[in-house]
Order: sequence, then structure tokens, then C-alpha cells
Amino acid sequence: MKAIGVRGLTKRFAVKRKEEGLLGSMRSLFRPQYAEKAAVQGIDLEVERGETLAFLGPNGAGKSTTIKMLTGILHPTEGSAEVLGLCPWKERGRLAYRIGSVFGQKSQLWYHLPPIDSFELMSRIYELKRSDYYARRDELVQRFELEPYLHTPVRKLSLGERMRCEVAAAMLHRPQILFLDEPTIGLDVVVKQKIRELILHMNREEGTTVFLTSHDAGDIEQLCRRAVVINYGQAIFDDTVEAMKRELLTDKTIRLQLLEPGMPFHFGGTRVLSQTDRGLHLSVETRCASMEEVLAHLVQHYRVSDITIEDPPMERIITHIYAKEEGGAS
Repeated sequence: MKAIGVRGLTKRFAVKRKEEGLLGSMRSLFRPQYAEKAAVQGIDLEVERGETLAFLGPNGAGKSTTIKMLTGILHPTEGSAEVLGLCPWKERGRLAYRIGSVFGQKSQLWYHLPPIDSFELMSRIYELKRSDYYARRDELVQRFELEPYLHTPVRKLSLGERMRCEVAAAMLHRPQILFLDEPTIGLDVVVKQKIRELILHMNREEGTTVFLTSHDAGDIEQLCRRAVVINYGQAIFDDTVEAMKRELLTDKTIRLQLLEPGMPFHFGGTRVLSQTDRGLHLSVETRCASMEEVLAHLVQHYRVSDITIEDPPMERIITHIYAKEEGGAS
């Protein structure tokens, strides 16, 4: 059985039309006119069990709407979907016991309660046996390093601390599919990496299917094997992340802070974006020069106090995909 199967999934919303001027405003107030807007338009998609899928697109492309339909929060206008053999919007109660979700901008933890209380309440909601709950809770607390935060009200936790608790809460009932909607948004580099490692561990050790939306290229490159890109509610790209990297993740930037001024930088496959006495900003074409070679050269020829490596913005990668799609259609 596939984890997710979608056919012609469509969601249209009625949007109130705005009219100009005082008379138009009065008409809109007493006799509003509506137009239909398609948030998701005829998506076909299959996801295998244990797969890690990046579901990508710009803001407003329909990513979150699709996740809400797949978790049963929204009913589609047209089309069908099966998640673990269940229709999400018809069998939402049964499905809830088998999936987990993390929304980066919305919390499932109780704001004024400490995480340990939210865990306890969720164990009752999911009807976990007490022995299973305690074993699972202790495993997640140890793995996610949550002990210092368990008894602190959620409102007093940092964003990174809260998100680690959010992911742990979503994994409490051992879901077969984990839906992640921008799980690392607003987090610093260290916390992002920690959360990625935890999600990867769950996928490898427990076979959890991961369905991820993100604007962070690092999330996609490290977590997912496959990428699907949608635009205007339709899928326009479906291939492996390795293929995406070969075609689109072909450059990275390096920022250096120097302990002392260095010589002008020259290295094949790189371009100097800026250089000062105490800093160096480079663009590296990874098809021409490996990051290992460039970093080795930098450490050998400069006294470095700090190095930061950055991926190209996800928006730029998606723009390239759109341009390629439009070029192929013309």
C-alpha cells in the first residue's frame, strides 16, 4: 500500500470581489459578489511508504492547502486522495491516530503549560497505554535533549526549544506519516541542523514517511530524496533531489571573517563577490570546484576566524524551475 495517493485534487475558494468608490463599497457591503480562486488545481501525486518528499513552491502555490486536505482539515472541491488507505476528510478521526504534523507557525503545545503536560494530554488523546507512553516519552526526551525544558511553560521557551518539543510531540504516538510545514522557519543554523538530524533518524529507524514543505534549501538537500514543485496549484517538477542538485543547486556562497588582511583571492570555479581586510565573500560553482578544495585553499592561505557556507535561496531555485517549464511549454 502506498502512503499517499492523490488524483485530480482540487481546492477552490470563494473570494469576495472588491469594488471601487463609495457606491461600490456600499454594494459590496449589502450585496457582495464572489469569484472563485483555485488554490490547488488537479494535483496527481503518489508517495511510497518510508519516502522523504519535499513539496515545494512559492507562497500561495497551494502547499499548505494540500497538506490540510491530506490531513483532513479541508475538504477538496474535486478529486480524490488516500492517505494510508483512508480518505482524509471522511475518515479524519481514524487517520489522526496514524499521522503527525508540525506547522512551523502554529503550535500544538499548550501555550501556558510546560511541554510535559502537553505530552501527557496528547497521550490521553491518542489513547496510548501508560507503559508505552512513558517509554516513548523518555526515549524522545533523551533523543531530542528536552530534559531542561520539560517543566518550563511553552511561552517562556525560545523558538528553537519549542520546535524541538513540537517535533517530539508529533512523534509521540509513532505516526506512520509526518507532515512538516516549514518546520525550521526562523531557527538558527545549529537548531535547524539538530531538528533535521532528529527527523532523519525517525525516518531511518522507524520508517516514518516524511512530507515536507520548506523554503530552506538545506532542509530539502539533507532530508529529502524526492522533490515535487507546484505552481498555481499544479505540479510542474517531480524528480529526485539529486537531480535537482545537479541541475539547480550548482552554486554556494562562502563568507569568511579574517584575523588579518590576506592576498587577493583567485581559485578556479569561484567568483569574489567582495573582499576587505577582514572579510571575504565568494560564490562557488560546485560543478567546477568542489567545496572541499575551496575550503582547503582558504584555510591554507588565510588566517580565518569564522566561515559560513550558504545555499542559494529556495525562491531562486524554484524560479529556475518555472523558467525551464515555461521555456519547454513555449
